[in-house]
Amino acid sequence: MATVTTLPITLSPAPQGWSKPSPSKPSAPTQLPVYPAGPSFISAARRQILQRSFEEDDKHVHSAREAAAAAQQSEGDGQLYPGLGEEEEPHHVLQQDPKEWKKQDHYAVLGLGHLRYKASEEHIRIAHRRKVLRHHPDKKAAQSGANDDAFFKCIQKAHEVLTHPERRRQFDSVDWNIEDEVPDLKKYSPEQFVAECNKIFAREGRFSKTQPVPEFGPLDAPKKDVEGFYDFFYNFDSWRSFEWHDKEVNEGSDSRDDKRYTEKKNKSERTRRKKEDNTRLRELVDTVLALDPRIKRIKAEEKAARDAKKKGGVPNGGAAKPLTPAEKKKAEEQKKKEEAEKKEAEKKANEASKADREAAKKAKEAARKNLKKWKKAIATVIASSNYFQPEGTSPSPAVIEKQLAELDSLVDILEPEEVKDLKEKIDKAGNGEPAKAALVEKVKAAGEKGEGKFTEFA
Repeated sequence: MATVTTLPITLSPAPQGWSKPSPSKPSAPTQLPVYPAGPSFISAARRQILQRSFEEDDKHVHSAREAAAAAQQSEGDGQLYPGLGEEEEPHHVLQQDPKEWKKQDHYAVLGLGHLRYKASEEHIRIAHRRKVLRHHPDKKAAQSGANDDAFFKCIQKAHEVLTHPERRRQFDSVDWNIEDEVPDLKKYSPEQFVAECNKIFAREGRFSKTQPVPEFGPLDAPKKDVEGFYDFFYNFDSWRSFEWHDKEVNEGSDSRDDKRYTEKKNKSERTRRKKEDNTRLRELVDTVLALDPRIKRIKAEEKAARDAKKKGGVPNGGAAKPLTPAEKKKAEEQKKKEEAEKKEAEKKANEASKADREAAKKAKEAARKNLKKWKKAIATVIASSNYFQPEGTSPSPAVIEKQLAELDSLVDILEPEEVKDLKEKIDKAGNGEPAKAALVEKVKAAGEKGEGKFTEFA
């Protein structure tokens, strides 16, 4: 139970002259006018005056807020990239047909023709927003009464292509607006030759899977850098592809044979173009190597060093101590021995290289022969699994055709060893969902190669 404790506190006396105040009385009421205000009243008044429903008013308010935010964002972006995407478009750009989008210069449509493959994602985003604000059909209709949205469709298609990594790479592979012609390098002085080659190979280097790409270098580049440059471009690994030139399947055709024939022709044409491009680059490197003044300088320096060594190690033609007959004979024997060892080493290297090439060729031919057999085995499992349809349901012809077409596409993008691995996994998994899971896993492992190509096995 609580206890009460009394504290010995003494209050100080009240100040002299202090008196208790009298009770306060409320003041008389005052009449004040009340005005309607606030967001709710404003919204109600706007709906009443403009004759809008709640839903219509909410849509207009939302659109106005988005427009204000876009304008504010555009103003902020303008401080980063002033003038980007705001220039007047040439007449031939404005007259492009959106239906012929494969012939469209997507960089020029967004105002990025001066940057092209160097344009970053930020450049594309800002340029697209500014083009949309300028060329939106609603804005044009309000200004001139015209209802032409052709160029706006070109803008949207350009944005769609350039923001999709694979499609942008396909477009960059065949960008016909980049000046890539090689001038006659024989007419150039050594200084001009080096300057021009630096531009040429910086342009060619954009297709390399390995980055960064070594520069051509200055006129006085050391031998190590020069050899490293030519080694890189003689073993150039290009990501350049030519899918952009693929022909579409005949419109209205549902024939699987037509689709396979078109895909086969497209694949053959891509292979041909790729081979021609590799040959073009190899011939370019051969031409530059034959004319490179740095190679001539390096050879002259090596010859001078050899001459100096022959003269007893005295460079610049200085006097050298004559060799005795015994020393000459020993030097000749040593030289013959070194030459014999060099020839023997070259012979062994050639034999080993030839054997490796033959073994690789045989392995590749064997894999190619087995590829058809492995694909047929996988197709048999898919058919035995009722094309992964529910039990008691017959698969439609469209589903059967789609799955077999996707199997063909998967086999095309995989290496023979990967197809063999897939076949073994499906055999081990058995029919039904385990087999489908193995197909889905292999499609995911294909990465960018299979992006957008699969729906049944995605």
